[in-house]
Amino acid sequence: MSTLQQPSADDFLMGGSTPSAKFPTIGTAVTGRITTKPTVEQQRDYTTGEPKFWDDGKPQMQLVVTLATNERDPAVQDDDGTRRLYVKGQMKNAVAQAVRAAGAPGLEAGGALTVQYTHDGEKTNPRFNAPKQFAAQYLPAAAAELHTPDPGPAAPAPAAPPAQAYNPAPVPPGVNPVTGEIGVQPPVGLTAEQYAAAAQNPATAPLLNQIPQQGGEPPF
Repeated sequence: MSTLQQPSADDFLMGGSTPSAKFPTIGTAVTGRITTKPTVEQQRDYTTGEPKFWDDGKPQMQLVVTLATNERDPAVQDDDGTRRLYVKGQMKNAVAQAVRAAGAPGLEAGGALTVQYTHDGEKTNPRFNAPKQFAAQYLPAAAAELHTPDPGPAAPAPAAPPAQAYNPAPVPPGVNPVTGEIGVQPPVGLTAEQYAAAAQNPATAPLLNQIPQQGGEPPF
């Protein structure tokens, strides 16, 4: 007796169906989180839609895995990235090997699965294309959660560089720090060191011209 995959409640309500994962060219990979527990259904003929059987009468089965992916197809209205992966043939062997390598008992909701079309196998029937060959990787749900990046708190803004202390360069005694003249004495009220510091400080240098050369008090 054949097994028919029942549509999801949303598909039935909205009259839509989940797009299939496609592997058009060698190197194409499909990656996503498994959204629901995978199910098993009987394969169907692409042309007639009739259920498929092996020569001994046993039904040809396939595993249906629903993935949440980052893929978006502009031809699909309201595409949310959900894809159905039909696991059969050599792909089944690749996925089973990936599950064993992960130390898991099987595929589970929340696990992360990647399947890649790696190359073509040997063409044995001239009426059909060479069989696609696949490789797979699997992370169980717990491990997939650990590998999901956590955005965390926003990074703090970089601190402003510390203010540079004002350290005027030394001026030799008897040298005017403004004009560079030699033998010029500082104005009355300022020592040579104070005059040199004031001349090299942008806040006080413009005021030096206001200081009388003889007598008076400095304006700062």
